Parts: sequence; C-alpha cells; structure tokens
Amino acid sequence: MRAFVVGLIVAGAAAYLLLETPWREPVPRLVAARGALAPQEETTIALFEAARGSVVSITTEERVLDPWSRRALDVPRGTGSGFVWDDDGHIVTNNHVIAGASGAQVRLADGRVLDAALVGTAPQHDLAVLRIDTGLDAPPPLPLGESETLQVGQSVLAIGNPFGLDWTLTTGIVSALDREIPTQRGATIEGLIQTDAAINPGNSGGPLIDSAGRLIGVNTAIFSPSGSSAGIGFAVPVDTVNRVVPQLIETGTYQPPVLGIRHSDRINQLAAGQGLNGVIVLGVEPGSPAAAAGLRAARQDRLGRLVPGDIIVAVDARAVATSADLSNALDAYAPGDTVTLTLRREGAETTVSTVLADPRQD
Repeated sequence: MRAFVVGLIVAGAAAYLLLETPWREPVPRLVAARGALAPQEETTIALFEAARGSVVSITTEERVLDPWSRRALDVPRGTGSGFVWDDDGHIVTNNHVIAGASGAQVRLADGRVLDAALVGTAPQHDLAVLRIDTGLDAPPPLPLGESETLQVGQSVLAIGNPFGLDWTLTTGIVSALDREIPTQRGATIEGLIQTDAAINPGNSGGPLIDSAGRLIGVNTAIFSPSGSSAGIGFAVPVDTVNRVVPQLIETGTYQPPVLGIRHSDRINQLAAGQGLNGVIVLGVEPGSPAAAAGLRAARQDRLGRLVPGDIIVAVDARAVATSADLSNALDAYAPGDTVTLTLRREGAETTVSTVLADPRQD
C-alpha cells in the first residue's frame, strides 16, 4: 500500500512540473559557414556537369518463349552505361553489355528513353556501337583525348550507372598501363588502363575521363572475387576506341590491318619443338604488304618435310611467338601504318619494313 501511495505522489509531482514548465520550440544548432569550395572540388564538379549530358544508361532485353502461351516475350536482361560518340546518334558501350540481348533502350540525362539499334561489335576489344534517333535535340559527344601519353598517377573520373544508380561519379588515378585481362570466351584483351576509380556492375561501357574533361577510356571490367569494386578496374584505351569504333560504324565489324601472310599455330608449335621460335610464314598473298616487303614462304622438300622460309620473331621490337601474338601486335596499328618486322631467315636475323593494308580493300 505504501508503494502505491509513493507512486501516486511521484506521478503527481511529474504532472505538476510538466504543467508548470512552459513549452519551448526546439532550436536547431547554428550552421557553420562553408566558405568557398576548394579549387579541386570546383574542377571536379565542373567536369561532371560538362560530361553528364553525354553519358547514357542502357537497359537490355532478352526474348524468351512463354512455355504456356508459346509466345515470345521481351523481358529485362541487364543494365550498363554508354556515351555519345558523335552528332549522328551513335552510342559507344561494352560488347558484354549488349551481348545476347534481343533489344536495348537508351536513357538520356534529360530523361528521354529511346530504342537503340545495334550498329556493330568488336568482342576482341569488348566494344559495341548502338544508334539512337534523337531528332534535332541530340546530346553533345564527349571531347576526345589520347591514351598513348597517359602516365601512372594522372587523375581520372568515371561516370556510369553502377547497380542502377544513374549518373554516378567516382574519381581516382591511373594505377597502371598496358594491362591485359582474359575474357569469358578465353581470349585476352590487351593494352588496358588500370584505375582505382571505383567501377562496379553497371559502370560497364561508361567513359573514363581525364582532368581536362576528355575521353581517355571505356570502363570495361573490375577485378574482384565478390563482383564489387576492389580498387582495381580496367578501361579500353581511347586510342583503341578511336581506331575500332569508326570501322564499326562504317561496316559493322572490326578487322585489324592486313599483313598478307598465312600462318598456323600448329605449325608454329611443331617448329618450336625444333628450336625455331616465332611465326612461320606459310604463304604470302600476291599484292599484299608481305609481298611488297619480300617475305618468303615456307616450302616442302621432296620428302614432304617443311623447309622454313621467313620466321617472324618481332613486330617493331615487340616479340611474337604465336599467331595470337602476331594478331595482337598488328591490331595496335591502323591501315597505312609502317611496321618493321624482325625475321629469322636462313639462320640469321634481318629486318624489313612494309605498309599495312586496309582489310576492307579488295
């Protein structure tokens, strides 16, 4: 009974204090003055604002067959990023963003969603080109930079749509150059830019920009067991993009410049077992750059044994040992470029120079 009385007294005292204490409106704390943004912040903001309108979000569809109605339906498949390449509505993205898709839609920074048509793909560089019809109100293309002069430590910005979070900016530096990564098809993409700017699923196909606001690469992959950014991302260098994309726009496919020889890795491996390392020239196409340089093809003796002619061991001092090595080396050039081949001929090394041909020419 005494506890009950004490409780009533305490409750009554609390009620009295509440009634006697005047109500006061909560007062927020004073905000400290920010002052001017740091110059680096102002620069980053300006770069993002200038580039944002040129970056797009890509949503792909996959056609599936409804087992009950037997009708084909287009269902969402995945998302990625891309950017405006020119004033004709061409959009550059990664090949793996649109591979296997039955359709794609592009969302612009101003909110418009447009159907995209596939123009061409270059899986060996993980690049693809789409096209949209924007009418007269087209977003501006990104200014083009160069990747040949990049240096480790340069500042970079990546813009994309990671995890569907549209128009996301991350910053970092060029961490390394001339990296290579394997593709899902077992091939290798060479010459990539490595960056610590956070790149996550959905960033694929978005631009990597330098501190001058120029395109220097196309974000293509991350290296992470979890599938999320671990500080190691890769981008296709813009010099490669600027070589591949115009050909995709013109023809829908990409082919490296032509040397004009026949070669086989099986023969190269057999020759390597006999101490002859390099790419064996098995044939020289008439009128080709190889013919102009005087390359000599292998022949067979009376017993059917292979008698090597020329063996290519380097392209402009870049060593080649396999057919893939030679293809990758030539892929770094454009038609009309001059290359110097190091050959092993009759047991001695010699060099010849020739001008690579355009594969589109007859």
